[in-house]
Amino acid sequence: MKVYVDKDTCIGCGVCEGLCPEVFKMNDEGKAEVIVPETEASCAQDAADSCPVQAIKVE
Repeated sequence: MKVYVDKDTCIGCGVCEGLCPEVFKMNDEGKAEVIVPETEASCAQDAADSCPVQAIKVE
């Protein structure tokens, strides 16, 4: 599983981090970064589905 955050599209709303702090964190620029443990695949997909600007992709 790979998870990507499009930094140009990310608006830094923090929804992903709020839903799944084991997978996402906000960086110093206020953008989401991925820290995905393999055990959190479903959580990462939930965050991707909840992203208001579809900046998260899960493959």
